[in-house]
Amino acid sequence: MTDHEHEGTALDEQFHSQSVAGGRRRRKTTGSRFRSCLPVLIVLAIVLGLLYLGVTKGVDFFKDQFADPEDYAGPGTGEVTFEVVSGDSIAQMGRNLKEDGVVASAEAFTDAASGDPCAKSIQAGFYLLKMRMKAADALAIMCDPKQLVSTAVVVPEGLRAVDIIDILVQETDFGRARFERALTDREALGLPDYAELNEDGYPEGYLFPATYGFGPNQTPESMLKAMVDRWKQAAADADLEVNAERLGYTPHELMTIASLVEAEGRGDDMPKVARVIYNRLENPGTAGTIGRLQIDATVAYALGEELGIQLTEEQLAVDSPYNTRINAGLPPGPIDSPGDAAIDAAIHPAKGDWYYYVTVNLRTGETKFAETPEEFAQYKAEFLEYCETSDAC
Repeated sequence: MTDHEHEGTALDEQFHSQSVAGGRRRRKTTGSRFRSCLPVLIVLAIVLGLLYLGVTKGVDFFKDQFADPEDYAGPGTGEVTFEVVSGDSIAQMGRNLKEDGVVASAEAFTDAASGDPCAKSIQAGFYLLKMRMKAADALAIMCDPKQLVSTAVVVPEGLRAVDIIDILVQETDFGRARFERALTDREALGLPDYAELNEDGYPEGYLFPATYGFGPNQTPESMLKAMVDRWKQAAADADLEVNAERLGYTPHELMTIASLVEAEGRGDDMPKVARVIYNRLENPGTAGTIGRLQIDATVAYALGEELGIQLTEEQLAVDSPYNTRINAGLPPGPIDSPGDAAIDAAIHPAKGDWYYYVTVNLRTGETKFAETPEEFAQYKAEFLEYCETSDAC
């Protein structure tokens, strides 16, 4: 190899070496730039992902806000016995219908109800519906009182427990013995601790008078518990325990007073009758009452007679703790089932110094209130004169 050839080869190798080195340097620069951009790309990808999720969620949100609520096309299948409980709101009905599989969503039912005035008149009770119904179809059935699958039992104010059993036996397919057994199970009935049972073991005064819709699945136990539950609602509405403490009585004593007011008073006279009871209890040395209530209805209760009947002198002398003719203070417990008006009157008695009252007209119920024995004697004479010309006595 000549010197020129050797020189050329050396130049070629040098050029090749520089080319390779330069290429390596360029590749190294490219990789470095990629790695330096990688965090930016990752952040960008995250931002784009979040934007996508945000847009998707936003679209779903607006769909939820403005789309119609989920609803079945109907007509539905099978059968569902659905109960509307007294006091249920439309929203609660919708939730219960959804839970029972009747409607697809509570919102579908409330939407249907909001556009139909009949929804305000839905009655408590049982309705025969289907699974997977169109909400409007379910509403239409519940708006029709003829669709009620229940036994309507009316319990008037002022009845004794034995009278209420008579009604339940007559209106249902159950026998008396089962109702009587259920009536003595205070734990199953859910009675409060302060509720005392009468001599028969019955919760006198705690079966609330109302109209009940008893469905096909109900039993004597559940019927009586429903009546106690309804009383609990009335007691809560009246703040019974708080007001009893305010007046200086136990809740049971206050219920006893309410039952006496129910037996003796009518309408606007109830608060006045309550005042007479309190005056006699709290001022035993005034107006010759010596602390006795002298309410004949308590004697009738002791005898097992109807509370409004006329009693003989022999009957009025019966030896019983319920006989307020001979015993001072309150009887052991309620003598009937008082309603809202009587409970309210016992809690909010009228203001007055009355110790006596006489119903001077049995047909109209006109009652006069007296502060003194002399005034009472005058009203009693007026009543006797009324009886001479009326067959109501």
